Amino acid sequence: MSRKKKHHHEEHIDETWLIPYADLLTLLLALFIVLFAASSVDAQKFQQIAKSMSSAMSGGTGIMDFPSPLPEEQPQSANVEDAKNEQNENPDFEQQEKIELEELQKRINTKIEAKNLNTKLKTVLTDEGLLITVLDDVLFDPGKAIVRIKDQTLAMEISELLVSDPPRNIVISGHTDNVPISNPQFDSNWHLSVMRAVNFMKIVLENEKLDVRKLSAKGFGEFQPIDTNDTPEGRGKNRRVEVLVLPNELKDQQ
Repeated sequence: MSRKKKHHHEEHIDETWLIPYADLLTLLLALFIVLFAASSVDAQKFQQIAKSMSSAMSGGTGIMDFPSPLPEEQPQSANVEDAKNEQNENPDFEQQEKIELEELQKRINTKIEAKNLNTKLKTVLTDEGLLITVLDDVLFDPGKAIVRIKDQTLAMEISELLVSDPPRNIVISGHTDNVPISNPQFDSNWHLSVMRAVNFMKIVLENEKLDVRKLSAKGFGEFQPIDTNDTPEGRGKNRRVEVLVLPNELKDQQ
């Protein structure tokens, strides 16, 4: 009889020790989560780890079943919308920029009148900024990309009008008509338009008051005409250099 009792006792080992052991593991896990959250880690990573641990621990309600103490990350679209709202919330700044560009336009128009260049230089305020158009025969000989010596003074005078504080971004672009170029120096109208923009910009940048980091040059060839290419007059208007003075942005002032 005694042997049977002993054998029966060995088959049913007392497992009550597992309960405090499981509680201890839960407390350690909770401590780990608190320490992990307090270490200022990325909220998204924290939630991912929390979900993984929660799914691994099945049965009952534990610490992972409570809402995360960290705020959920806002969608990117919300951040983009906030940026747009910030710009819209500064109408005074935008209005001031418009006024300053209008003043710059007046100064340039005064210079145009004084030089009798009304048929050669044009200014217009666009949605992008102040656009100054210089017809190519004011600066270049036909098929050439070097600014004529007699017109370099005019280019420098234009550069003086572009000085501002803070400095503004300025884009200089070259344009041609659609007549194919037959010149060993240039293999396309696009090539000619780029070099005209670059050479004009070189003279402008001789003005040390301008920030070289704010200027850039582009060439569009015949692909952005402002008039017909079917008449000599229209082609003359399409051959031009444009100087676009961009408005300052609010972030540049902060």
